[in-house]
Amino acid sequence: MQNYKNHTRNFPVHNYVLIPLALIFFIWTVSDLVHAFMGGTDYLSPIYHLIAATLLVLLPLVARYYGLKNQDRIIRLEMRFRYLELTGKSFKEKESKLRLSQIIALRFADDVELLPLMEKTIKEDMKAKDIKLAITNWQEDDRRV
Repeated sequence: MQNYKNHTRNFPVHNYVLIPLALIFFIWTVSDLVHAFMGGTDYLSPIYHLIAATLLVLLPLVARYYGLKNQDRIIRLEMRFRYLELTGKSFKEKESKLRLSQIIALRFADDVELLPLMEKTIKEDMKAKDIKLAITNWQEDDRRV
């Protein structure tokens, strides 16, 4: 059963293998370039390696950024649909009063407590963490990025 304590996702290959190796390679190439400049040796090859290392650091970060932005759009659409389904009204008015972080947190509330919690969130300007902690009937989402 998903809840506040276990709802976050961690992709070990990305966080503990890909990023650290890319950073090690980047630091190594910077060091290699510094040694080439200080030693008066050919520095063209270390510059190429630095470009490659920079790309290897940026690619997984950009891919993660794109995935999260796409997920944010999907969450907004999901909440628009849920609100329309529950009330028969457009979500635009409520959406304009909520921050994205609040909308993301509210999505974990089940249909019974979503609308009252949404009103409380708007009234009290609740933080995402407080919204998640206030949810009693957690709506699981095992397909998040």
